[in-house]
Amino acid sequence: MKIKKVVVTTGLCLGIAISGMSQKIAHLSLDSLVSGMPETKIAREQAQNYLKDLEKTVMSMEQELQTKYNDYLANEATMSDLVKKTKQEELQTLQKRIEDFKTQAQQDYQAKYQMLINPILEKAKKAIEAVAKESGYKYVLDASAGFILYSEPSDDILPQVKKKLDSMPPANLPGTNSNTNANQEKGGKDKPTPSNKGGAKK
Repeated sequence: MKIKKVVVTTGLCLGIAISGMSQKIAHLSLDSLVSGMPETKIAREQAQNYLKDLEKTVMSMEQELQTKYNDYLANEATMSDLVKKTKQEELQTLQKRIEDFKTQAQQDYQAKYQMLINPILEKAKKAIEAVAKESGYKYVLDASAGFILYSEPSDDILPQVKKKLDSMPPANLPGTNSNTNANQEKGGKDKPTPSNKGGAKK
């Protein structure tokens, strides 16, 4: 996923730059960590629902275009040149509206997903930082980014970070009751915490 890769690459470049230094280094797969978080499933569902609503609008617009085009073909032979030209312009305008909407819908969907995933990435980052500080790691490399061609043996701290995440409150996803939903995703292991009535941060 492009959003995650951007975040991951930044941290990875730092790790490579200092790999020659004598420091305590750890690694984990950020993709595996984030994909396994209960909030990620909620975010994906919310994003997919948002996308489905956009797709319904596109389908409705395309059906309108098809209906008007069929009407044009059925009556073209009896139309005057002026009416024919007007109908053609209407069809072209509607076609452009559909293309413009598709472009904007894709941008809106990507923005929606980023808005939902950002709190999750922030929570993961805090958990990684907490484990690194507790265990004395100076640098943590992301193995999922795919840029590590060679490295000295290092500790995989994924289990530790997952455990740390379990002790943290759910990430506050904009537009969702993420505290309750995330706890339900964990199988009810944690008691539900009151949701943040303040809503979206972003």
